[in-house]
This record gives sequence, structure tokens and C-alpha cells, in this order.
Amino acid sequence: MTILKNGTLVTPEGMKKADLAMDGDKIVKIGENLTAGAGDTVMDVTGCIVFPGFIDGHTHLDLVNNLGHTSDNFETGTRGAVCGGTTTCMDMATQEHGDTLVHTMEVWKDLAQNISCNYGIHMSITDWNEHTKAEIQTMAAEGITTYKTYLAYGIAIGDVETMEVLKELKSVHGICGVHCENGPLIPALQKQVLDSGITSPAGHPISKPSELEAEAINRLCYIASLVDAPVNVVHLSSKLGLEEVRAARKRGQTVYAETCPQYLLFDDSVYSRPDGSKWVLSPPIRKPEDVAAIRQAVIDGEIQTISTDHCPFDFSLKQSQAAKGFDQIPGGGAGVEHRPILMLTHFKDDLDYVQLNKLMSENTAKLFNLYPKKGALLEGSDADITVYDPSVKWTISAANQHQNVDHTPYEGFEVVGRMKYVYVNGQLAVVDGDPTGVQAGKFVRADCV
Repeated sequence: MTILKNGTLVTPEGMKKADLAMDGDKIVKIGENLTAGAGDTVMDVTGCIVFPGFIDGHTHLDLVNNLGHTSDNFETGTRGAVCGGTTTCMDMATQEHGDTLVHTMEVWKDLAQNISCNYGIHMSITDWNEHTKAEIQTMAAEGITTYKTYLAYGIAIGDVETMEVLKELKSVHGICGVHCENGPLIPALQKQVLDSGITSPAGHPISKPSELEAEAINRLCYIASLVDAPVNVVHLSSKLGLEEVRAARKRGQTVYAETCPQYLLFDDSVYSRPDGSKWVLSPPIRKPEDVAAIRQAVIDGEIQTISTDHCPFDFSLKQSQAAKGFDQIPGGGAGVEHRPILMLTHFKDDLDYVQLNKLMSENTAKLFNLYPKKGALLEGSDADITVYDPSVKWTISAANQHQNVDHTPYEGFEVVGRMKYVYVNGQLAVVDGDPTGVQAGKFVRADCV
């Protein structure tokens, strides 16, 4: 048994000065002055904040598309994640057109080798048909109840298919996260911008204005209303998009919203920098007024989860492709390692530890049918635990990160605190922000409730 002594725990009931004991892969006791027995390990965490392990609800590990291959696979991506305090990544398993969901799941489980943190699967549906529909029940039996669809790009499904997916997921108490951009308008606007002579990354946000996100959110919510289904709007980036979420909620709909640190800490001036290709991702980084609106929505509790949409491509690849035009730059950014520390630093004056935990762990676990085995410090919950030492100050750099990418968008960011210890399934995976080499991660089944 391992006992964490003298820490302050972030629990569902609030902050609690208590000790915590774990045995095997479970939390077995929480209380004051727990007594160690012969053979027990005692870790003094005086001055530290003890969180349930953080959950990143949106990653793309080992992703391949027509413009490149992400630099992080499951081994390196989960290593980076756990060093930053994330003990579970929910990864997007993308169905190839003509393929089955069962085979897609098998492919992703084969990819998830030598993992330092847990992983779950969001099944990205790109080919909706009667066979795919029938597999929804099979997936639920396999512990997969969360899905993603796109309203843009070559993997998009149509409005009719979107309605049918949302209707079918209700039968397994599932949820669909949706990438909301107006697909048909994007290539037309890209061509327009390129034809005007703007080929640099500065053209990226011009070709994907906030109106495209807002229109897609509006359409999604009205489609969902036809079948009385909840939806999860992923990587919400704009004030206009936020207004559509608010409007749907005012109509009585259940609409969850996720955003990411990149939409809270950067504005579209980054695209004018010489290294602007680092921020070519979709939806793009927005204008200062959008950043202010999304930040305030986080503070006000209008946004339920903070994830990363971690989809890293090396800067060397992005820059070489940039010479061909902004539309040829692989879209995606790195962030799985730094999300917790960025939020703990940049929102420390606006949100308390309980609120930050909800955004980065508890709400995510509840939304994806993982709670209370994940996302909570409770007796009987899984022993995924992040011990945060707020006394440390350091600077983020590509030179000191563990995720496998040749840059970080957050280069030079000064942050407060470090993950002193991180436990995955009861095993010590991180000490003082560095990996121990333990690879204790495993597949996390969602509960079909």
C-alpha cells in the first residue's frame, strides 16, 4: 500500500486536508492521520495539491493524413501527457471509408503499445450505413460510447447522417463530439484568399472565419433538437460560436462545450510571425475579442471541459509545406503535456482548484461515462493521481518537454508549479515532471449507464 500524507485533496465535496492510501490500482482509504503498516510506502506531500489524474478528452496520436504523420505516437504522446499530470487520453479513432468500427477499434488498440497513461477511444464515424449503425451496440459492449463526427473536410458526414448518428447514440447513453465548420465553404474561401495573393499562414484564419464555426454549430444544434439528443461542441474558438451554444441552451437543449488552451492564450497575430505555421490548426486561432469571450465563458462555467486537440506535426514539416501555400500545411498543434500547467498558471486568479479539476478531469469523466472510477478522489476510484507542487516556477521549452515534437507553441511561457508525483493505476509514473519509465497505462472502458 502507498500512502500520500499531509496533502490537500481536491475531492467532489471540495478541498480536504487528508491522507490518501492506494492499494493495487484502487484508492482504498481517505482520512486523517492514516497509519502505515509494515511494507507500506509513505510519500510526504506537504504543501502539495492532490488531484485526481487529469483527463485529456481530445487527442490525435499516431494520426496519418494526406499532408503528414503526427510526430507523437501512443508511446511518446502518453509519456508527454503523464509528465504533465494527465493520466488518461481520449483518442480519436478514425474509421476509414468502407471500414467497420470493430476493425477501427482493433487498429487503435494495436497502435496503443508501451503507454505511460491510460487511453480511451472516441470513435470517429466517417461512413454511416446500416452496418455501422448496428455496430453502435457492439461498441458499447466493448466499452466505447463516445463518438466524433465532422461537418467539414473529406471525412465529413451529411446532415441526415448526423441526425441518425445522434439518434442512435441515445440508445447507449453515448455522446457525439462534433467538429463544427462549414465544410463546403472552406475550399471556396481558401481559393479566394490564395487567388488574392495571400499564401502565407496569415491566410489561414481569413479563409476560416468565425462565421463558418457559428453556422455549423447552429445547424448541428437544430439537427440535434429534432431527435432530442445532447451534443458536445469540440474546440469552441469564437464569440459567434459561443453565442450559438448559448442560444441552443436557451431553447432548452443539452449542449456541452469544449475549448483548448490555444484558444485561450493566443490571438490571430501569431499568423504574422515568421513561425506562424505552428498555429495552423482548425479551427484557427481567433481575434482578441474572441479570446476574451471564450476565456470569460470558461470562468463563468459556460464551457465544461478543457482538452488539447493534440495533433502535433514537426515545425520542419509545417515550414516546408508552407512554401506551397497555407492550405498545404498539416493542421494541428502540440499541447498534451502542457495543458494542466497552463491552466493552473493562467487561471489561478479566476478559478479555484475545484473548478480547474472539473474542467480538466471531473466533467470529462462524467461526460464520457468514466465517472467515478476516473475524475474523482474517492474510495474505490482508480488510483490515477496527480500531485501538484505549486511552489515551483519554470519556463516551458521544447528543450525540456517529453512529447515528441520539435517545438512547442508555448515556448518561453513562465508557469507556476510542477507535477511532483503522478500515479497511473497505482504505479508511480512521474517524479518532479520526469518519467520514471513505468508504463502502466491501459484501455479504459466507458460504462454504458
